[in-house]
Amino acid sequence: MAVNLNPPDPAALKTVAGVELGYAEAGIRKQGRRDLMLMRFAPGTQVAGVFTQNGFAAAPVQVCRERLAQHTEIRALLVNAGNANCGTGEQGLRAALATCEAVAQQLGCTPAEVLPFSTGVILEDLPVDRIVAALPRCVASLAPANWAGAAQAIMTTDTVPKAVSKTAEIGGRTVTVTGMAKGVGMLQPNMATMLAFVATDAKVEPPALRALVREVADASFNRVTVDGDTSTNDSFVLIATGQSGTAAIGRGSPEYARLRDTAIAVAAELAQAIARDGEGATKFVTVQVNGARDDAEALRVARGIANSPLVKTALFASDPNLGRLLMAIGNADMTDFDPARVDLYLGDVQVIDRGGRAASYREEDGVRVMKPAEITIRVELNRGGASTVVWTCDFSYDYVKINAEYRT
Repeated sequence: MAVNLNPPDPAALKTVAGVELGYAEAGIRKQGRRDLMLMRFAPGTQVAGVFTQNGFAAAPVQVCRERLAQHTEIRALLVNAGNANCGTGEQGLRAALATCEAVAQQLGCTPAEVLPFSTGVILEDLPVDRIVAALPRCVASLAPANWAGAAQAIMTTDTVPKAVSKTAEIGGRTVTVTGMAKGVGMLQPNMATMLAFVATDAKVEPPALRALVREVADASFNRVTVDGDTSTNDSFVLIATGQSGTAAIGRGSPEYARLRDTAIAVAAELAQAIARDGEGATKFVTVQVNGARDDAEALRVARGIANSPLVKTALFASDPNLGRLLMAIGNADMTDFDPARVDLYLGDVQVIDRGGRAASYREEDGVRVMKPAEITIRVELNRGGASTVVWTCDFSYDYVKINAEYRT
């Protein structure tokens, strides 16, 4: 059950000029559910992406990296759910390329202009025949307003589809940014999330778009973790169709900053939705770390707390077990760390004051702030000026059950 997360309202998801979306039931793993999604882009669309740093990167990730590195024009992307096409060797690469060829035949573009994405069970051959058979239905359903249905088609163990829209005034024009994501487990992104696609109708210079996708990822998807594991298929793609009529946006301009802020707002909301829908989650947790020596140190501390199974099970139990929090902070490998500088807060309650139990702290106050479905943990390291935030969730009985039964 997702934590304070509702399905997106299709009417609230704004269309992006130059983007059409379609979906179909291909029966890739289970019958009777949407599991294939196609996006078609107007000519001239620019695409940039960042991908998993897992060494066992899936076949579609390998194909996407190669095609984007060549700066080839991209006219479409295809996403299948239910099968990750990972650990499938040369056959997996051939399968990914075959789906691109099938899309190209349907849309009248070249196979090199198609990006493939997969998510689901690892070490199973991709059922290319089922995907090819369902493609005509994807094409027939292509429409600009299909964001909500497309977000549902890329889900695996997600319980709620995730899609967000925002607009901004840039260069005298109204620019739209709309995105969708999926992912609830095997999820600690490193330059990506499990799958996320964000599109804008702004016109962006290609080098600026490649910088922008990394800046957006670092401020959003790289700040979410469910279980500390980085998937083999993590992919985040940023699409700029140029259909809004704005002049081309270059890096470092005021227009770039405005677009970056809007794209980050969309991506951050998607990232938080991922944590809210974490497998078996009953709590949405914000971990704020201030006063670190640098950004990397702040992130190590925040992730150390967010990924600790002992902390996460205490969150599930609404147990203010301060020892587990101190343990997680102390494990963050900080040079010349002085515990006597650390302050720690649960919600509005200070529980640690300069390394020791706060004189004002009462156990009943800790219990009170741990009970709600949304919790903030704030660490003040008092050793520098760097800060960060990470979003996560608790570990419940259902997390174990979902993952134990994932392939059944």
